[in-house]
Amino acid sequence: MKPIPYRLKPMLLFIGIVSIGAIVYYLAFAASGANQNAALPNTVMAEAVEKVNLGQQLEMEFVRIHPGTFSMGSSQEFGDEDEGPMHEVKITKAFSMGKYEVTQEQWETVMGSNPSAFKGAKLPVESVSWEDCQRFVAELQKLTGRSFALPTEGQWEYASRAGTTTPWSFGNQEELIEDFAWITTNSGDRTHPVGEKKPNPWGLHDIHGNVQEWVSDWYSNPYEKEMASDPQGPSSGDARVIRGGAWGDYPANTRSSYRNCMGPQVKHEGVGLRLILLDK
Repeated sequence: MKPIPYRLKPMLLFIGIVSIGAIVYYLAFAASGANQNAALPNTVMAEAVEKVNLGQQLEMEFVRIHPGTFSMGSSQEFGDEDEGPMHEVKITKAFSMGKYEVTQEQWETVMGSNPSAFKGAKLPVESVSWEDCQRFVAELQKLTGRSFALPTEGQWEYASRAGTTTPWSFGNQEELIEDFAWITTNSGDRTHPVGEKKPNPWGLHDIHGNVQEWVSDWYSNPYEKEMASDPQGPSSGDARVIRGGAWGDYPANTRSSYRNCMGPQVKHEGVGLRLILLDK
């Protein structure tokens, strides 16, 4: 069964029950001159990688992301209604983001079990709820003595865009998507080992496709219009945000601004996670 697209809005969510609906988005980017290919940043931040030892010859790699300001979301002409309004977001502090999605061997080393539907040591872990991710973070901190978290929605989109303003971090040419992402047209209806596709300009792999990724925020629609510094999202809600698109998705659902959500207890074979490493 293809898991994606599955747009789950709060009005459809209640505890323990989620209705999953499939929506295919057809976007006419080429019809407008507003989304011409933007020049990619000259600096690729992949050189600033920190490795955290998990034991058993396993490591997690994190890429340093520097502060900055970006336009978050998209216009309704090119995106979904919950991606608006476009607004300026300032990331005031540097953070380190996982170079890859968390793998099954990493999860099993920390948790002692593997919940994934598609088995493989280097495959991204999936079929984990937002609450499962919080338990993983707690156990990982005990194991390593370091501090971790899910990224905020603002941190995730800032890192995904990597200085670009186009729908994807590689530009607006949809035909290039298979070079960067595992989606419905090339995945064979399953996940693939992390890091096999090209990274974004800041050295993050699978930021588009493979599995959608939990972030820390509660889902809200619409965004606040005002400029925000280090936004944390609403203080409560019915669903948590997931980002990035997955192996069953069409290209439009892997855009940097695309949003989705699920109840925090829900698990799905198209949803995994990527962590940030907090400073010592």
